[in-house]
Amino acid sequence: MKKLLVLAFISIVGISNAQNELPKTALEIAPLLIGEKIPAVTLLSSEGKTVNLLDSIQRQKTIVVFYRGGWCPYCNIQLAALGQNEQELLALGFQIIAVSPDAPAALLQTDQKEKLNYLLLSDSKGELSKAMGLAFQAPENYKPIITKGSEGVNTTFLPVPAVFFVGTNGLIQFEHITPDFKNRISSELLVAVAKALK
Repeated sequence: MKKLLVLAFISIVGISNAQNELPKTALEIAPLLIGEKIPAVTLLSSEGKTVNLLDSIQRQKTIVVFYRGGWCPYCNIQLAALGQNEQELLALGFQIIAVSPDAPAALLQTDQKEKLNYLLLSDSKGELSKAMGLAFQAPENYKPIITKGSEGVNTTFLPVPAVFFVGTNGLIQFEHITPDFKNRISSELLVAVAKALK
């Protein structure tokens, strides 16, 4: 009987570990879908203050942007474009929150370099990226970059770049997910979605 219980435990642990394994590539992720709820996760701002994401979303409709890090030129172009559209998006009733595995100090550098006014949050442990189904195993050549950007906290994962429009109830209303990190949502589509969801 003890032998059977031990085997059952080993099987359960094996299944659990398999489920916790990150997808090997960006094409294998299984993100949350429209209509699902954003997880209640606490992250750090660029000033090192704790921010409960769901609390922030419940105060105002939100565009949540996932990017790879301040070291990524494609991400920086996207962040700058968001900054250029921010006033129009604010007028439509949306706030912008951008999330990456970067540590708060790296977020602050990105914020100052790109002169951003919206909130940047650190997900160095990957709690949010994993819960959203966006995290995948970082290729070996990225590991030194992500380790440096996260101050040693993240050595294993990258998030697939993504944009989620989220209502104050925390439910996803629209999503744009791009496994090819070179392709990002256009400003025109971003504003059009905001107008449609106003």
